[in-house]
Amino acid sequence: MPAQPGSGTIYAMSVWLYGVGLRCARHSRVVIAVWLVLVLAVFLAARVAGEQTSDDLTLPGTDSTAATDLLDERLPEQANGTVPIVFHSAEGKLTDSKNSHAVDSAVSALRDEHEVRSVVSPLSDKGAGALSADERTGFASVNLRAGPSALTEDEADAVIAAAAPAREAGLQVSAGGYLGQKVSKPSTHSSEAIGIAAAVIVLSFAFGTLVAMSLPLATAVLGLLASLSIITLLGHVVEVPSIAATLGTMIGLGVGIDYALFIVTRYRTRVAEGLERDEAIARSCATSGSAVVFAGGTVVIALCSLALAKIPIVTMLGFSAAIVVLIAVAAASTLLPAILSLLGSRIERGRLPVGGHGAKDERPHGWARWADAVAARPWPALLVAIAVLIVLALPVRDMRLGQQDVGQLPKDTTARVAYDRLDDAFGPGQNGPFLVAVSLDPPAHSDQKKLNSLEANQQQQEQAVELGEAPPPTAAQQNKAEQQEKFLKSSASDPRLVKLEKQIGNDRGVESTSEAAVSDNGRAAAFTVVATTAPSAAATEATVRRMRDHVIPAAEGNGVSADVGGTTASYIDLADRISERLPAVIAIIVALSFVLLLVAFRSVVIPITAALMNLLSVAAASGVLVAVFEKGWGLSVIGLDHTIPIVSFVPLLMFAVLFGLSMDYQVFLVSRIGEIWRERTDNRYAVVHGLATSARVITSAALIMVTVFASFILNGDPTVKQFGVGLAVAIAVDATIVRCLLVPAAMVLLGRANWWFPAWLGRAVPRVGLETEEALPEPAMVVER
Repeated sequence: MPAQPGSGTIYAMSVWLYGVGLRCARHSRVVIAVWLVLVLAVFLAARVAGEQTSDDLTLPGTDSTAATDLLDERLPEQANGTVPIVFHSAEGKLTDSKNSHAVDSAVSALRDEHEVRSVVSPLSDKGAGALSADERTGFASVNLRAGPSALTEDEADAVIAAAAPAREAGLQVSAGGYLGQKVSKPSTHSSEAIGIAAAVIVLSFAFGTLVAMSLPLATAVLGLLASLSIITLLGHVVEVPSIAATLGTMIGLGVGIDYALFIVTRYRTRVAEGLERDEAIARSCATSGSAVVFAGGTVVIALCSLALAKIPIVTMLGFSAAIVVLIAVAAASTLLPAILSLLGSRIERGRLPVGGHGAKDERPHGWARWADAVAARPWPALLVAIAVLIVLALPVRDMRLGQQDVGQLPKDTTARVAYDRLDDAFGPGQNGPFLVAVSLDPPAHSDQKKLNSLEANQQQQEQAVELGEAPPPTAAQQNKAEQQEKFLKSSASDPRLVKLEKQIGNDRGVESTSEAAVSDNGRAAAFTVVATTAPSAAATEATVRRMRDHVIPAAEGNGVSADVGGTTASYIDLADRISERLPAVIAIIVALSFVLLLVAFRSVVIPITAALMNLLSVAAASGVLVAVFEKGWGLSVIGLDHTIPIVSFVPLLMFAVLFGLSMDYQVFLVSRIGEIWRERTDNRYAVVHGLATSARVITSAALIMVTVFASFILNGDPTVKQFGVGLAVAIAVDATIVRCLLVPAAMVLLGRANWWFPAWLGRAVPRVGLETEEALPEPAMVVER
């Protein structure tokens, strides 16, 4: 038997939201004014402050962070490595008089730029390795004062602008590394416009009037504007990842429109039943609004739970997305009731030639027939749904977590241009060099033995020239000898360093190593290693692991220890850490969701089945993600030309977002079924009628969210594309296969067991009464004024 409410039962959430909705409706002008003032204030503050983002990959306890920490302490000028400013000549060589003058002028201007610590020209002896074999492409190695976390977009623009002399002379100039990536973020405006346009179409069919259709859009956009402004301001206090705003836009548009859609739909139904305007608003907030608050709270908790992974970039992405959802819930719960009250009967104005479902049409015949069919054949429905989800999930077994692929950015971005030029001229590994940090105790010293030998050889050569026994050395030979002598006199010639560089350079995955830079006290050194393969390639990951596990240990000892750092190695460490923490985070989110659904539905069985179904849904979406991006199924359709790994933090973020969002539809569907069950205690009737009356609004909401997420596939950032594909597929699968097939079939088969709730647990768990009006006062039925 269902747990029936006693006479003293208080549905705290419904009662509280009823009061909030009523107050907002009765003071509509004040509420709207407060919202507008607050949104305008944070928007202007954000515009004045400007954007500050940081893709911090620091992970305490990892090899890459150990390398950074060592260099920060002992050799800070090498801690961030260098970034390339790439010069390319379409006509002639860079060594030609005109072009060489342009490169020299650009390098000189770069040296004068405040944010630049040092520059090595590709036309200098030290930078000879930065000039391609055909001498048409070269790159200046620029050492910046600010690292990836501290560099602002304005500072990056200033550094790139300093290379103007080369650009004005007709050379193609582009910036790579973290400098280029800072200014190569593709715009989201087209995706936002397409997402909103698609939402307009769906809302038009759902509501049938221009005014009603515009309400979810207005509240969603206003809430999104506020949340993005807050995230921008937050970036000046903590390190907010660069993708946070784009991810927030995707989620904010989707949930903001969805939440408003549920409340407006319930409001129109109540008005059509004869309730007075403000009373209809208050009851809509108490019923659909309570489901919105509860579902949104679940999303926020799931996103905040990512902090338990203790990965800074993931934690901040979770927090920033949670802010967006929280403000979307606040807008739907307070701003929307105020606007509904201000509009009154005008919400039905502007009849559209599409849609126009009547507000009382709660049980569309098509969904009623579907619900009856599922209930009549629950086993086939259940098995078909599970089979489809398993098939979709199968590719997830081959998931490989990796890093963002700059080589898939739009071809007109400076980071992509630099990537392609370096790839063509120097090989793919030049786009993601490793940074090896070396600790030396005792300090590094010059190789005196080899220096003495060199000096002796030089004396013999000079004597042979004087006696006419040998020709004088050429300019090239003289230059080479001078460079060798200079090297041997420096601490970079320490035999221990030379041995380490040689060991690494002999690895099959290494193209080249640079000369080590040594600290003044000789206790630290750093040098770069260029791989033979692209930064995102599996072979590059294997090279890093081989260096760490075998190559470097073989060269360590005698006071030498080394760590592999740099962006490429940091992403490998990030993937490892996420793989390690993912099971625990999943378990925590599932457990929290179970507790929340236990409280919401006062059932033990429903939370268990919901968790299992949500896991299947997320697995199916992840499988599709792997099939598209790693196996290349339909890759060209989404604007990519080669396969790429799944960016390491995407699955973790996607799981939290999807597990939270899928609870939205679970709450709206099962709360409606539960309301009917409490009235009639007929499980089959409750499932059929609950699905028939809620499926249309659920599928409409899901369609909006799917189109919003899918529109971001058009974004040029491959990481954004992965979020777009994953989230769109997951919501589509969840709202159709799971909510309209798997859930009703399972609930029909389970029968009364769905509502099993031990008496002892019933006394301990509070009642929140989602989608119920049992604790509300009797409404006065009046004609709408």
